[in-house]
Amino acid sequence: MHRSAPRLTRILACAAVPVMLVVAGCSSDSDGKKDDASSSSAAPDATKTEPAVAPAKFAELPDPCKSVTAKTVKSLVPSAKNKSGTRGKSSDTAARGGCSWNGLDDNGVKGSQYRWLDVGFTRFASDQSVGSGSERARTDYTKQVAKAQAAESAKKLVTAPVSGIGEVATKVTYDLTKTGEDFKYVTVVARTGNVVVTVNYNGAGYAGAKTPSAGDILKGAEKAAKEAVAAVADANGGGQPSGSPKPSQSAKASASTSAKASTKASASATKSD
Repeated sequence: MHRSAPRLTRILACAAVPVMLVVAGCSSDSDGKKDDASSSSAAPDATKTEPAVAPAKFAELPDPCKSVTAKTVKSLVPSAKNKSGTRGKSSDTAARGGCSWNGLDDNGVKGSQYRWLDVGFTRFASDQSVGSGSERARTDYTKQVAKAQAAESAKKLVTAPVSGIGEVATKVTYDLTKTGEDFKYVTVVARTGNVVVTVNYNGAGYAGAKTPSAGDILKGAEKAAKEAVAAVADANGGGQPSGSPKPSQSAKASASTSAKASTKASASATKSD
């Protein structure tokens, strides 16, 4: 009886060892799962995507040689060699285009007046990798203004904002002497949506003719720029965002018919009263 007590104690002690090991193992497993869960929640979400860029406002450019009316061309370049304009070369007419007019108005013994006018368009598409068309146009607008300001041998160069032409516009005016004559130069750079419009207009008097006034050259350049900017909207159905359907002829006819029917109904009601 006295010998069995120590033996029983040893058996109970040995039996307790596996239980402790099992408990320790469970505790380790539990901690591992918590660590895994923590790591999983901290991992970045691979499904997140960059926000889409805004769609370009204008999908098309106008015909550059028709962007300025024939009446305006005649007033600015009275004796243009080619009244229809000389189209600039472009490998992508949907993205860029230009047209120019020049001519010498010979007034005999009173001398001659020379004029040059050119209009240029650059359209920028929206692209996820490079940004929206409008943002890209803003960058190019700044570059075009800087380019005009860097005119070689320019004198009395002045840069100033212009109101009423596109969303933003800048004029650069200066004098330049070439071929022995004094020229008056104006460049107007404007941005409308995702399109940059650049207008250059200059003139000089030859054979004793008076040099044109800076005011007249500036006025002519601004007029051409306004028409060119308006032509961009007209080429895109009045300024609808890129991809928006243009009103069809049938839709226009339907609207016209509805308006006529409404007028007749109003007239009939008036008579019955």
